[in-house]
Amino acid sequence: MDIKAVILAAGKGTRMKSETTPKVLHEIMGKSLLGYVLDNVKNFVSEEFVIVGHQAQAVEEFVKSNYQNAHTVLQTPQLGTGHAVSMVCPALENYDGLVLILCGDTPLIKEDTLRAFIDFHTSHNSDLTVMSTIFDNPTNYGRIVRENDNSLKCIVEEKDATAEQKAIKEVNAGIYCLNWGKIKSAFSQLKTNNAQGEYYLTDIISWGKEQNLNVNAYILEDSDEIYGINSRLNLAHATKIMNRRNLERYMINGVTIVDPDSTWISEDTEIGQDTIIYPATYIEGTNKIGKNCKIGPCAHIRGGADIADNIKIGNFVEVKKAKIASNTNIGHLSYIGDSELGSHINIGAGTITANYNPLTEVKSRTVLKDHVKIGSNSVLVAPVTLEEGANVGAGSIITKNIPAWSLAITRSPLQVLADWVKMHISR
Repeated sequence: MDIKAVILAAGKGTRMKSETTPKVLHEIMGKSLLGYVLDNVKNFVSEEFVIVGHQAQAVEEFVKSNYQNAHTVLQTPQLGTGHAVSMVCPALENYDGLVLILCGDTPLIKEDTLRAFIDFHTSHNSDLTVMSTIFDNPTNYGRIVRENDNSLKCIVEEKDATAEQKAIKEVNAGIYCLNWGKIKSAFSQLKTNNAQGEYYLTDIISWGKEQNLNVNAYILEDSDEIYGINSRLNLAHATKIMNRRNLERYMINGVTIVDPDSTWISEDTEIGQDTIIYPATYIEGTNKIGKNCKIGPCAHIRGGADIADNIKIGNFVEVKKAKIASNTNIGHLSYIGDSELGSHINIGAGTITANYNPLTEVKSRTVLKDHVKIGSNSVLVAPVTLEEGANVGAGSIITKNIPAWSLAITRSPLQVLADWVKMHISR
């Protein structure tokens, strides 16, 4: 059956205290919150609809630039979550498949979890399924209210809940699966008789019960997955949860993480077996790291890195948008950006690929062919190519292409002025 996704991303995120960035575009290790949600549905849905509102233009530009099958739908004014979903009704007027509804500020949800949720929905012949979970402290979440036979009755938002309902620990996870053909008419019948005066998406549960539809709740075991981001404190906590999850996966798959407490690696990084990640290393964005590599300590990989096998990225080395072939060493204190490095290369300490022209705002590439050797404290000013076997003397600034097996050196001749220090010491 065809599946489409609706992602709620219109909120202002007041508690984020940001004047320039909408809540869903705040980032965890180089990827936005909304990006995580879109990535976790894109492999099994045919189309995504992102509901935008606050700072809509920024969110629209992000979606348009990064997701081919995603569309944005403007919600204005913003009258609640039920009203937000109703914004897609015109686009889905003749649609009769499944609709998956998610929040754009829940980056920890996993693709496997969403697939299992949909499998539960279809295997139980549900017309409407809501995801729930159990919290020891359910404050601020809508409570799942069940019938005496344990079937789902309704969802009550905390501001509308009685003292008895507030004691319920099963909460709404904010993710729904709908048989759209049967549920879509609910969105024209929602009421605003609640404390917020809004159209609640949760009210479709009681509406479904009134229509004698098959309504179910799927309990998510790992409640961390639906952790929502409403503040910078939430953002930091979610980052720690995600990083712990990522590091555990890498270690299970044969990667050595020397100090998990000081190491940060994005979920979009692929790492081969027997690679060692040393302490205080930060790897963000999308990267590929091969087998038997040594990364760090104190290394920073900023995304777009394609690092082959048997490579050393040493302490205080920064790598960004660089392809590095096997058996190459970048020992320490260097910056390699917008570059392509061959195999069996040695980069001396303090080497910089100067890739950015501040006048034209253009970034150019540096290309080093196999067996190139770069002496310490050198600057390679892009665009520049060093052919196979070229050597660069320490302290050189390279602004032209260097032929194969040549030595390039721009060092000034050494001058030794005898007794200069003695003559200039104040007595």
